[in-house]
Formats: sequence, C-alpha cells, structure tokens
Amino acid sequence: MSYEPPTPPANLPTEIVNTLNESDPEQLRDVATYAEALAEYKEREARLEESADQEEVEERPDDLPDDVPAKATITIKEINDNRYYYWQWREGDKVTSKYKGPVNPDE
Repeated sequence: MSYEPPTPPANLPTEIVNTLNESDPEQLRDVATYAEALAEYKEREARLEESADQEEVEERPDDLPDDVPAKATITIKEINDNRYYYWQWREGDKVTSKYKGPVNPDE
C-alpha cells in the first residue's frame, strides 16, 4: 500500500509549500504549533481591534480588577500543559495581559 503526500491548500504560496516539503517531521510539528499560536494571536488582535472600535461602553464585570480597563477581554493561554485565564486589552499598538487565574477543568 502506498501513501500519497497531502495536497497543500491552493491559496498557500509556492515558496511556503516548497519550504515545508523540505522540512523534517520535527520541524513540521514546530511550524504547526507556531502557526496555530500565531493564528490565535492574530484572531485575538482582530477581536481586540474590533472591540476597541465599538463606542458603546459595556458594564464593568464584578471580577474585573481596578487596574484592568472595562474593554478587556478574557483569553486562555496554555503554558506547560496548564491553562490559565488572562485579561487582555490594547494600549495603543501594544496588547497588555494580566493574569486572572487557572482554568477550572470542571467548567
């Protein structure tokens, strides 16, 4: 039984496909991990940008610390196989994070 290599997405640039085809399995797994993290980051940036553009001020959540702006959103970061909640908001061109607490697996 022979296996065929996967077909790359049509919208992926040829130079990226060629680089991936020349990579070993460990490098490919590193690229996949990085690409997933980068996609999440860019999606979060877009959400933060979109929420910053909304003029309506929402009510301040009860558990929001005094030093965290009301426009902050909650994100989950995975560090060493543990998941944590962080408040995140934009300050100019910079995204700022503040630790909120561990993610409860029972939720």
